[in-house]
Amino acid sequence: MTDEPDNPGIRVPPPPVYLLALLLGLLMDRKAYVPSLPPTVACVLGWPLVGGGMALAVWFVRTMSGVNTTISIDKPVSRMGRSATAANLAMIYAGTAVLRNALWAILLLPLVVYVIQREVIEREERYLERTLGEEYLAYKTRVRRWV
Repeated sequence: MTDEPDNPGIRVPPPPVYLLALLLGLLMDRKAYVPSLPPTVACVLGWPLVGGGMALAVWFVRTMSGVNTTISIDKPVSRMGRSATAANLAMIYAGTAVLRNALWAILLLPLVVYVIQREVIEREERYLERTLGEEYLAYKTRVRRWV
């Protein structure tokens, strides 16, 4: 028997991390608004980010369902599936912040990405290496992070 949990040991799932940071950035923006983009530019940049992030989210759910494995962070993984959940949430966050022209939210994004990298992705990678072994190691040589 091992002391390792049969899940990645992620304390907080990524969506609330992104959502709380975005809400904080939007609140900061209401208190100290600093326009950073013309409205037309914000729309041209923001909508493709939100749309692309949503498309990746749909692809993620379909891919994981297609290989019959869980998307829940507190359940054991049964099979290898390709996912882009970190990238899609970052895209939706960035697109929303750009559409709102919320500089403070945009400035918080690197901190959110750092937290996600350290507290989610690295834990998930250690778990997948431990659980799936060679299958995951081979996958890592073919695919970069955040893709």
